Amino acid sequence: MSRILLAPMEGLADPLMRNVLTALGGYDWGICEFVRVTGSVLPNRTFLRTCPELLDGSRTATGTPMRVQLLGSDPHFMGANARRLVKHRPAGVDINFGCPAPTVFRHRGGSALLGEPELLHAIVSAVRAEVPPDIPFTAKMRLGIADDAPAVDCAQAIEAGGVDELIVHGRTKVDGYKPPARWHQIDRVRDAVKVPVIANGEVWTVEDFRNCQAASGCADIMIGRGALADPLLPRKVRGEAALDLRAGWRELIPSVAFYWQGVRQRVLPVHAGGRLKQWLMLLRRHYPEAEALYWQLRPIKAAEEIDRQLLAAGIIDTLPLAA
Repeated sequence: MSRILLAPMEGLADPLMRNVLTALGGYDWGICEFVRVTGSVLPNRTFLRTCPELLDGSRTATGTPMRVQLLGSDPHFMGANARRLVKHRPAGVDINFGCPAPTVFRHRGGSALLGEPELLHAIVSAVRAEVPPDIPFTAKMRLGIADDAPAVDCAQAIEAGGVDELIVHGRTKVDGYKPPARWHQIDRVRDAVKVPVIANGEVWTVEDFRNCQAASGCADIMIGRGALADPLLPRKVRGEAALDLRAGWRELIPSVAFYWQGVRQRVLPVHAGGRLKQWLMLLRRHYPEAEALYWQLRPIKAAEEIDRQLLAAGIIDTLPLAA
């Protein structure tokens, strides 16, 4: 049976969204948003704020294991922070070698390190020395910075550092999130290393999932933005969810309500509407009802008015408590 994994998504898959997605089912495990490591050992509260699942056995409310991702370029401090992190007994430790965000790249983090295989090896080795064998240890990388020529060298450097598995996003830093993802290049990486490889990138549908498996040669697939666009996708892949979109939307309504209730409790009213609209923008890729709701809410800025609109539409059945 293939494993289906939830990708780390900065600004998209926060703890609330991870609870929503994993409650719908179908995921074997996931990775939280990255913890940025610079020139210090971070306090415990930083790890717990980024991954509150650590307080509950490193699992979401419905039991999906959630691993913690570290991002940084200093081997010493990456190792020192891993030493502190593992005291919380995370479900796994991952290293981010893939983030394409300009701010991260400028500060020599994420995908910026794909031009330095020796440094990749040093970072992975330093973290490996602190992660005990019973805690899974992975790294997530892209194919390169401007082209995919370094992909194999980078993957082999990471493997030599001691990871248990490698996650490969089938695009370069310059590609960003523009389609297509080059799944066949993941197969080239998979063929060059001995550790298991997990494919990632541009999986939005069951057909994409199967095509990614075929092109990459990987049985296990990590889903990113496609998880938010169709929260039922993992169950559809497994044959557990109805493929009828109308039935699917009805099943998603409680999740949308739960998410909005959570946003209203955690986010200032001035920012709350933007969080919901961001999700609806992805949901509308698959669900016409989400498209209609997005355009209905798009001009509304006041969270209180969004409350009333959602109540009238039958999405929520009571007005939420505000932050």
